[in-house]
Amino acid sequence: MNFKLKAIVAGVALGFSMSAMAAEPIKIGVAGPFTGGSAPMGVSMRDGVKLAAAEINAKGGVLGRQIQLIERDDEAKPERGVQIAQELINKEKVVATVGYINTGVALASQRFYQEAKIPVMNNVATGSIITQQFAKEPENYIFRNSANDQIQSSMIVEEAVGRRKFTKVAILADSTNYGQLGREDVEKALKLKGITAVTVEKYNIKDVDMTAQLLKAKQAGAQVVLTYGIGPELAQIANGMEKLGWKVPLIGSWTLAMGNFIDNAGKNGDGTRMPQTFIQDSSTPKRKAFIESYIKTYKPTGDRMPSGVSAAQGYDSVYLLAAAMKQAGSTDGPKVKAALENLSEKVEGVVTTYSKPYTKDDHEAINLNNTVFGEVKGGRVILAK
Repeated sequence: MNFKLKAIVAGVALGFSMSAMAAEPIKIGVAGPFTGGSAPMGVSMRDGVKLAAAEINAKGGVLGRQIQLIERDDEAKPERGVQIAQELINKEKVVATVGYINTGVALASQRFYQEAKIPVMNNVATGSIITQQFAKEPENYIFRNSANDQIQSSMIVEEAVGRRKFTKVAILADSTNYGQLGREDVEKALKLKGITAVTVEKYNIKDVDMTAQLLKAKQAGAQVVLTYGIGPELAQIANGMEKLGWKVPLIGSWTLAMGNFIDNAGKNGDGTRMPQTFIQDSSTPKRKAFIESYIKTYKPTGDRMPSGVSAAQGYDSVYLLAAAMKQAGSTDGPKVKAALENLSEKVEGVVTTYSKPYTKDDHEAINLNNTVFGEVKGGRVILAK
């Protein structure tokens, strides 16, 4: 073989090698609870993520590469979340991860991404501390596109105290990191109004009888019950109030929109209000297309998403990451992080259209301007009037 022929063969081989490298998929982790009491949130989030990835891949992917989702069920357990984070980083070699439903799981797991300089997009977990966990470090790889608990608690208190003029408030929160950190934010928001809750009660995941806590609230003369928990136990609160014949408003965090609250509470859930970034109605062409695609693909019971907020935020999180990778021209963690902090193009999502959603010092994409109040009515969440 002469020199010229060898050069041609070598060039062809190099071309095939580079082509193969360029065609390697972009691996993105998807971590959340796909079983257990938090599953409506986790499954809805995962399904929203899958819809976005499928749409992006159908249009050619990102940087000429397809997105490959690596899904893992963290079972809402911090220790499981830690194992998954290490596996996704060290074995699967993900370039980013989206997800985290439970605040405790996020706080335990995301430190591994921070150390590895890999971006995490918290698309459901709302604990206020989440994006602040590494805020004092030179570079922070933790982002979020859900309404944090400071936003929600201020809205909850404004609804109860500012708008409805209640002065005697009871708080019921579960014993998880989510429940207790949210309860702290509610108490801080109440303090700004010059109000102290007449009773603050705690309960555990899987508790089925809230009588003791509700009796204390009722005997203290509470005019409204504010909650921080997840669907199954929140339903026990609504049903417990009915058993006691105690009719006061129930206002709480966004999780009161979960399908397993609405279904388990039945008529006792009607009138319940909660902050929402997304309500399942076709108010924009983008939302209409998203809802129709979700229903066609996953066929939820009664055409109702188990957790519309989780699905929508999951969907948007993938588009935000894709935009950052495109702008960076790379999947390298530090470059993607820098692009997220200075996105030059608007990203049309179903929660909102994101215009420079992040800066180096602010990794929260959601604010009071794109959060509304939802209300349970007839087995669905509607926009509260």
